[in-house]
Order: sequence, then C-alpha cells, then structure tokens
Amino acid sequence: MSQRVLTTESGAPVADNQNSATAGAGGPVLLQDQHLLEKLARFNRERIPERVVHARGSGAYGYFEVTDDVTGFTRADFLSEVGRRTETFIRFSTVADSLGGADAVRDPRGFALKFYTNEGNYDLVGNNTPVFFIKDPVKFPDFIHSQKRDPFTGRQEPDNVWDFWANSPESTHQITWLMGDRGIPASYRHMNGFGSHTYQWTNAEGETFFVKYHFKTNQGVRSLSAEQGAEQVGKDANSHQTDLLQAIERGVNPSWTLHVQVMPAAEAADYRFNPFDVTKVWPHPDYPLRRVGRLVLDRNPDNVFAEVEQAAFSPNNFVPGIGPSPDKMLQGRLFAYADAQRYRLGINHTQLPVNAPKAAVVDNYGRDGLHATRYGSRQDKNYEPNSYAGPAQTGLPLAAPIAVHGWTGTHEAPAHTKDDDFFQAGELYRLMSADEKDRLVANIAGGLSQVTRDDVIEKNLAHFHAADADYGKRVEEAVRALRED
Repeated sequence: MSQRVLTTESGAPVADNQNSATAGAGGPVLLQDQHLLEKLARFNRERIPERVVHARGSGAYGYFEVTDDVTGFTRADFLSEVGRRTETFIRFSTVADSLGGADAVRDPRGFALKFYTNEGNYDLVGNNTPVFFIKDPVKFPDFIHSQKRDPFTGRQEPDNVWDFWANSPESTHQITWLMGDRGIPASYRHMNGFGSHTYQWTNAEGETFFVKYHFKTNQGVRSLSAEQGAEQVGKDANSHQTDLLQAIERGVNPSWTLHVQVMPAAEAADYRFNPFDVTKVWPHPDYPLRRVGRLVLDRNPDNVFAEVEQAAFSPNNFVPGIGPSPDKMLQGRLFAYADAQRYRLGINHTQLPVNAPKAAVVDNYGRDGLHATRYGSRQDKNYEPNSYAGPAQTGLPLAAPIAVHGWTGTHEAPAHTKDDDFFQAGELYRLMSADEKDRLVANIAGGLSQVTRDDVIEKNLAHFHAADADYGKRVEEAVRALRED
C-alpha cells in the first residue's frame, strides 16, 4: 500500500510538518511559511458556534420501515406501503448544558429525526417527553435564559430555574416528568421519543387529521436514579455517546416502534382541552396508539463534527401529506430552528452531506452565499418566472389549509371546557407507584430547597398542591425539612 502524501488545502505536497520555516536554525519564524500560517489560521476557525440548546449530542444513521397501512390518514409517499424503507439520521441530545457537558444528567433529551424521502427531507424534531415546559414561543428565550448559566455566577442557579417555573404554572406537568424516574435515561437506546407537538396529516382524498408521534423503545425503558446518574458522570461523562457508538459497532442495532394518535380535524375545536397545547397529552382512551412502523439505527457517523455537529434539523421541513398544526410553540419553532441553523452553519447548510436530500433532487433559484457548492448549468436562470424551462411550482400544497378567524393581536388560546395547567400533572403523579412518588418528591425538594426567596418557593408549592393535594403536601414537607437542616 503506497504512502499517502500530506498536502496543503490547495493540494500542494508538504515537505516538513515537524518544523516551521525560520531565518536560520534558531529562528525567527518566516511569514512566508504558507503551510504554518494556513495550519494555524485554520485551527483558529475550526469551531462553529455551538447550539444555544441541545449542544451536547450523539447521532446515528438507520432506516424507517413501514409495518402498517396508514394511507387512510396521510398521502406521504414514504409511508405509502407496508415494507417501504427510508434512510434516516437521528440526533439525540441533552438540552440545557453546553457541548462539554455530561450525558447522564437530569434533563430532557432531544430526539431529532431526519427522513431522506424521495419527496424531500422530512424533519421530526422532538424530545423524550410528550410535553414541554411552556406553550407560547414568546416565552422560550426567557425560559432558556433561566435554565442556562447565570451571567454573574457562571453556573445554573436554582433561584433562576425555580423562579421561572414559579411564574409559569403551565410547567408543572413537564416538571413532574423531568423530576420523576425518567428524568435521567440509562442511555439513548433505553428511552422513548415523542414528536411532542401536534401535527397535521392529509390523505389522498383531502381529509385532514391531527396526529401525535410516539416512538417506543424496543430495548425497554431504563433510567438512572440521581445517585446512579452522578456515579455514571464520574465514570464516563460521555456515557450515552459511548453506549450508542459501541452498541451499533457490535451490531446490536437499537430500534423503536412508531405509533401515532390520530384525531379527526373536526374534533379539535370541541375537545375538552386545547389539543394543540404542548404542555398536555392526549389520553390514550380517547385516541389510542396506532402502529406505523419501526426505526432501526445501524450505522455510526464516520466523523462526529461533520455529521452530528453540522446536522441541521428544522420542523418546517415537511413533505406532501404532512404539515403543521395551530400549536403555538410549533409555529414559533418553524422559524426559530431554521434561522438558528442559518446563523450557526450558514445559508448553504442544506448542501452539507448530512443535510442534503439523498432520495430527492433539489432544484430551485437559491444562489451564491458562503460555502455554496450547488450550481446549475451555464444556461440556468436565477429568477422565476422564466421562459427557459426552469423549475416551476406544482400548485399542490403539502398540507391542507387550516381555517383561521378573529382579530389580530396577542391572545390566550381558545377556551376549552377543561383548560388548566395542573390536572394532567396530578394524573401523572397518581399513576406513579409509592417508590416513584418518593423519588419524585425527593428530586423536586432537593432543587426547590436551594431557592433563596420564600415567595418563589411558595408559588411553586402552590402549583404542586393544585395538581394533587398529596403531591403538594409531600413536596412541602420535604422542602421544609431540608431547609431546616
């Protein structure tokens, strides 16, 4: 096997990669040493801005296979026949910490999935929880500020975390999830994934449905206690990355079964609570799970930076037959995610291999910009309409239109008969075993007892009391006991 030749970025062979060019044996270094200057300049620019949230992540390739007929609900081609396989890429992540953070910490997990369909890429950007902390996107920057490092102390502050939650009662349901047993997954393989938001499906006849996605792990759900998580972080801060990488390398390919809940669109307006509120779940007796297919991960990325850090997901990447719903948080994310990628990776980030469509041809009038690699032929025009057989619109919308009415302005969501922020948190609490309740109460009290303002503590306690009397009583007693020690 012949020896590979080290070259500069322009392809010229490098004569010496151990010694800089100098004026005489003792120096000084010469400005004309192109290889040295190029190497240092490139090194200075190797890091791109990390994601504001979901910075710490792992990824893998795989495929999605349809196992059940869902053509009665959607005309999406990649879901059109049983046995159909579509290549996928997934990125798992923690939310609050930086790129250098640990894996086995109490935090929601991102579950972002890219389907490389023949009608274009479809991105489903979810979490490992079916709900979220807030339901209006205008609160999202403030929420993240409260959870990230304080600008003065440089660390996450319980005062900030719990103060935001105290003034955002809709967070109570997600707090109950996060502080419960599933708050620290044992690995990415051993957690469920959810679309979290409500989406729209449209079938070939034009009938519309609202759906929620549930990816159930076939490895079984396994979680860590707070003590086990701390021990794991001490042993291997990259524990989830290590587990995923090694499992796939061994041929132990993790998989999930996708189910959806399906609501006929006509039922949404009169449902007992707002079905587009991402802080709530749809009860399964109302809308049972319907199996769709299975997701299998079978290949690790060759380069983490190129394929995991530069992976870009946006929930506004839809395909025909799938579209958004009036979910306000989803509507905000339709802009925010794509805009974050344009800032972080550049306007042409969709031309990077991990983001570029694999089964569809891209043909549009986008031109130029930083790192542009896709160009047309010399005869192609860069405007439309034109008389030169350039790409033209189809006239067929991806999803069905949604009726809107009312005056513009800032509004609460439309009223439903059972719209409150606490009842589902109480239902979740009452589903837990005695041991699960003990751990939940201990986890909440451990954080809330560190808060320095009594009024913030009292507001949070009121939320738990409103969810369930026993829940509130136990948390209050545990917090009082810790503060008296």
